[in-house]
Formats: sequence, C-alpha cells, structure tokens
Amino acid sequence: MEHNLVLYNTLTRKKEKFVPIHPNMVGMYVCGPTVYSDVHLGNCRTFVSFDLIFRYLVHLGYKVRYVRNITDAGHLEGDNDEGDDKFAKKAKLEQLEPMEIVQKYTIGFHDVLRMFNTIPPSIEPTATGHISEQIEMVQQIIDNGFAYEVNGTVYFDVEKYVKEYNYTILTNRNLEDMLNNTRELGGQDEKRGRLDFALWIKAKPEHIMRWPSPWGVGFPGWHIECSAMSRKYLGDQFDIHGGGMDLAATHHTNEIAQSEACNHTSPAKYWMHTNMLTVNGARMSKSAGNGFLPGELFTGDHKLLNRGYSPMAVRFFMLQAHYRSTLDFSNEALEAADKGYKRLMAAIGLLDKIVTSPKSNFGNLEEIKKRSYAAMDDDFNSPVLIAELFEVVRIINSIYDGKLTITEGDLNELKDYLSAFVYDILGLKDDQVGDTDNMDDLMQIIINLRNEAKKNKDFVTSDRIREHLTAVGIQLKDSKDGTLWNKI
Repeated sequence: MEHNLVLYNTLTRKKEKFVPIHPNMVGMYVCGPTVYSDVHLGNCRTFVSFDLIFRYLVHLGYKVRYVRNITDAGHLEGDNDEGDDKFAKKAKLEQLEPMEIVQKYTIGFHDVLRMFNTIPPSIEPTATGHISEQIEMVQQIIDNGFAYEVNGTVYFDVEKYVKEYNYTILTNRNLEDMLNNTRELGGQDEKRGRLDFALWIKAKPEHIMRWPSPWGVGFPGWHIECSAMSRKYLGDQFDIHGGGMDLAATHHTNEIAQSEACNHTSPAKYWMHTNMLTVNGARMSKSAGNGFLPGELFTGDHKLLNRGYSPMAVRFFMLQAHYRSTLDFSNEALEAADKGYKRLMAAIGLLDKIVTSPKSNFGNLEEIKKRSYAAMDDDFNSPVLIAELFEVVRIINSIYDGKLTITEGDLNELKDYLSAFVYDILGLKDDQVGDTDNMDDLMQIIINLRNEAKKNKDFVTSDRIREHLTAVGIQLKDSKDGTLWNKI
C-alpha cells in the first residue's frame, strides 16, 4: 500500500510530507525527563504520543533510531541560569547523594512507562555521561564566535547570532518583545545581552555536581545537553525532534541556536510538539492542586478522582485525543474511555469464538484498512483511527450475534488488521482480567454451576451468577453450542 505520511512541523507551522534525510531510515530525538521527582502525566502524554509515532514509523518499514535522553544534571530551578540545582536541592531534602536521587526517579520513570506499554528508545543517553561532548560543543561555539567566557561561565551571544540566523524561527516571536519581557536576573551584569544564556556555568563552592573544564570547575547549561547528545547519536542534522510544547519557547529555541552556531545547520528537519493537559478545563499544575501522578490515577487515590483506571485504559484515553490537541482529564471522560477500551478488547476476545461461513457479507475490509492508514498518515491521527476501530467492533459483534457472516480467510485478515493497529501501532494490550492462564477453566466451572442451577429450575441462582459476572465485566451468551463468555 502506498503511503503519503504528512506531519505538522512546528518550524514551518504547517503540515508537510515526511521525507527522511536518508531513505528508509529515521533519526528521532525526544527530550526526556529531568529525574529529580516522580514523572508527571504531562511527560507521560508526550512519551505515549512519541511511542505511537515510533511504532507507526517502524510499522511502515523505517529503521528508526529513537533517542530519548535523561536529564540528570545542569537543570536549575526556573529553567534559567540562576537558582538552585534541582538535583542538589532534592538530595539535601531527602539526605541522599544527587545520583541516588537520579537512580530512584529514573527507575520510577521506567516503571511508569513500562505500565503504559511504551517501547524503550533505541538509545537513552544521560547528561552526566556526555560531559566531554558538551564541553567540546561549547568550545566549538566559542571558536565560531558565538559564545564568550566571563569568570568561568560561558554565555551564548544571542546578539551576534541574530546577525546571521533567525533566533525565533521555531516560535515566530518578536525579538523586541522578548528583549522587553526579559527580567533582570542575577548574573545579568556578566552577560553582554539580556537574551544571552549559559552554555557552561561556574560551580559555586557549595555546588555538589561539578566537572573540570577549560573554563574552570562547573556544570553544563540545560540546553547544551540535548544539542550535544542528539548530535553524537543522530548527526549534525536528523529527521524529527520532539517534546512537549512548553519546551519550544526556550529549550528548543536555544537548542536550534546552539546547533546552528556549532554545526552551521539546523539540527532537525521536523519539529513536533505535544499539547498540554487540563483537568476539568483548567491547566494541570501542582500549584493549582489539580495535578495527579500516574500512580494516583491508577489507584484512584486522589481527591479529584472517583476511582482508579488501568494503565491501558489511560493510554487509550490519551490516544483518543490528537497529540497536538489539549487533553482534558475528567471523571466522565475517563469513564467513557474505560468503557470504550473494554468494548474494544471484548470484541477482539470474540474473534476466536466466531463461527465462519462460506461467504462474507460484512462489507469491505480493504476500505476500512485504507481509511485506518489514511488516518495515521495524516499527522498520526489516532482519534480517527479509533473511530474506524469501533466500526470494526460493531461488525465483530454483529458477526458473533449471527447478523452478519464471515469466511475463514476474511476472519484471519480481520485478526491481522486488529493485531497491527490495536497492538503494534496503538500499543494497547488486554489488561482487564489479569494474566492467568486458567481463566477459561475458571469460567467453565462457573458456567457449569449456572447450568446445574438452571437444570434444577433454580433460576434465581442462575440469574444472580449472570448478574454478578456482568458487574465485573464478563458477559454470558447462551447459544446452540452451549454457553459462551466474553469480556465487556
């Protein structure tokens, strides 16, 4: 099948046909977490979105090198050149070494993403593991005339840079407005220009995480880390750079500037950004008291949640919204997503129980396939794909109920289609009844008890068995072949 994948490029503010730099190969870099605290849902939404993108590119036959970093140093509070080091502050608070903090929250991050069934990236570099590459890049920027050193700190010279390059190309902001909105910060007297930012920061005596450099003992600025790591593993220019939209204005803007000042080329051909999360229409944040962690969402242990939801139901909920649209959490939306997810899994569970016929009369599977691919080819439009899947759910239920027929060949094609789009591309799996191998045996015992009650004309008991099973998400269906069961 011919594919014409288009994606929205933040750099050009329009959808563009995806043409990789090297045929059949894709280099993709996504900004990973700063591991000084539990990963929040906004991060998870970004990583689930890029997992979908990664999965689809692989499905199309591309060889993808997916690089997602771990920021384990150099990230100061306020995302600027001043303030406490996030790791050192947390380490003092918990009376631990900074790298104990890093280890604790990196493991937690991996555990959460494993629950969301995301595929690990091809490479997961850490900032502390690439200090030499960052120092080398800073030196090259100095040598190219776009940075200067003051008292052991190296600053990027934005005023010099804008004479040759467009500093606001990613966000299209007005440079004069940016200058006027820049606050007077500590260290501002060292800088030549108000928009200049630190590439390497001199370590104060009390600063714990520190490394020797040509400019004295210090630590890297936050932005240089991603520029150095993406360059090392993907080259001076690669295909896709991704992250949350909150990174575009400063972090990604400065990444582009650093890479152009060093390599004389823009680092990525396509820039992709996920949108933010809201809760009942208000932006999710710790300060507003409406932010909950993934673990709280799974258990329901939060004042804003009526109950907990399985990781797969939450993943399904996230994929029901396009990655560039706002995702609004509410109990009603989560309930609806949970029911939809269970309906989809229940329908897939019926496939092995369907009786085939000599003829199919359910419609054209090829057309459904074409529409499904068209949805994903249109900037990874998972909500439209999910709508197509529910059309397939309707067909499966009608075949199971005997209202439509299907041949064995078409049934196998239907199974392949669902396996590709539900499991491989959307990355869903069935987590509804647990992983016990003897579920069929257990259900057969319950069905036999119900049949015995019916035989003894104890219809009260037989009805109660059916009602209790329905309450826990299992449906019984009496047919000429006996009693069948499926998840709902």
